[in-house]
Amino acid sequence: MPEARCTRPANHARNGVAIGIPIALTVNDMSQQGGATMATRKSTTKPKASADELKRYYRDMLLIRRFEEKAGQLYGMGLIGGFCHLYIGQEAVVVGLEAAAEEGDKRITTYRDHGHMLACGMDPRGVMAELTGRASGYSKGKGGSMHMFSTDKQFYGGHGIVGANVPLGAGLAFADKYLGNDRVTFTYFGDGAANQGQVYETFNMAALWELPVIFVIENNQYAMGTSQQRSTSSLDIYARGGAFGIPGEAVDGMDVLAVKAAGDKAMKHCRAGNGPYILEIKTYRYRGHSMSDPAKYRTREEVQKMREEKDAIEHVRELLLSGEHASEEDLKAIDKEIKDTVNGAAEFAKESPEPAVEELWTDIITDAAPQNA
Repeated sequence: MPEARCTRPANHARNGVAIGIPIALTVNDMSQQGGATMATRKSTTKPKASADELKRYYRDMLLIRRFEEKAGQLYGMGLIGGFCHLYIGQEAVVVGLEAAAEEGDKRITTYRDHGHMLACGMDPRGVMAELTGRASGYSKGKGGSMHMFSTDKQFYGGHGIVGANVPLGAGLAFADKYLGNDRVTFTYFGDGAANQGQVYETFNMAALWELPVIFVIENNQYAMGTSQQRSTSSLDIYARGGAFGIPGEAVDGMDVLAVKAAGDKAMKHCRAGNGPYILEIKTYRYRGHSMSDPAKYRTREEVQKMREEKDAIEHVRELLLSGEHASEEDLKAIDKEIKDTVNGAAEFAKESPEPAVEELWTDIITDAAPQNA
């Protein structure tokens, strides 16, 4: 593989606006036009999937897409308050990795978390109810978009502080190592959080103690609004793990099959007792950082080109049709089913009561810590 060189193109910004970011997410082709650089290496495993697996990936990604679109609508109507970070465009990341997980594995993420909740099996009604601040939500209406939890699904948030969930994820993995089981923890964070110092303190501890944790860098190229090329000196963020002896790789995050294959590899590494692994999954968000972000740091043409050429859901849709695993009518039926589920979740949330005033003083201090999580 040729040596990777990070160069700064002359047209990297004009008045603070990044222009000309590369769209191709091929792993053998490295483009450096302006906003960000893409993957330089991928797993050598050739991804394979059955018809049933492809349909499941399609359904799961479509559920996230439609749910997030509805959440955006409700936010615009004033039914969702506070911050709201949509996962539209990044669906293949969490769907691919959840396909590699087993019962009892844990996951923890940042504030762009709705997709992770749905992918691990949390009820869309409970998620939507929490988004709208209702008592039937997963955090009783007190957590909102960024702070939901489900011990039944081993989902530990939803955290609003950039990078703060990373050491917590290592802590979950430490608990599993201490208990002597073979569980693995997915710890998600973004390319922006990757520049936080606590991330590298956590890398060091995870490597020292050989913790069964997969650090998942969801590199959507822009963090909160600054391209990776302008904010980060290293071309491949996963390579920073080399300083701690942590192996890793970059993955095409717009291809759910590639993500699944990389997840299988990382899981095998961790379950064998070999310590942590880093997956830098190069993806792309179609919406702004949050609902309040107009995303003026990139052009509409750039986003549209990515949608047309690299959309993860369309990729699986084409595989289903070209492989004659499903017909257009079959996929329309799935879409209708998903829309009905999402609309039902929205109506459930609207009809649910707000939390009682007394709830202000509950769920602050636990009576007893669990001994065998």
